[in-house]
Amino acid sequence: MVEKVYTIIDTAGLHARPSTTLVSAVIPFESEVLLEYKEKQVNLKSIMGVMSLGIPTGAIVKIVATGNDSEKVIESIDKVMEKEKLAR
Repeated sequence: MVEKVYTIIDTAGLHARPSTTLVSAVIPFESEVLLEYKEKQVNLKSIMGVMSLGIPTGAIVKIVATGNDSEKVIESIDKVMEKEKLAR
């Protein structure tokens, strides 16, 4: 299991386009990937789940990956967060 905490810096928060990019980045991996915000967890492979959290600018989120390729999942998420300027 690998966990990583991010602070959302995109001025629109985690809205539809970057959420779709994140979901697309984790779907190819076998690991279970959860996104946690305000004590709620959703499957990061589900766009509806991610959007249901309504994550705003400044939010602190945690991503938990569990499985054989969990480290690679987090690396992929790091790349998306940096490229899209979503979080630090």
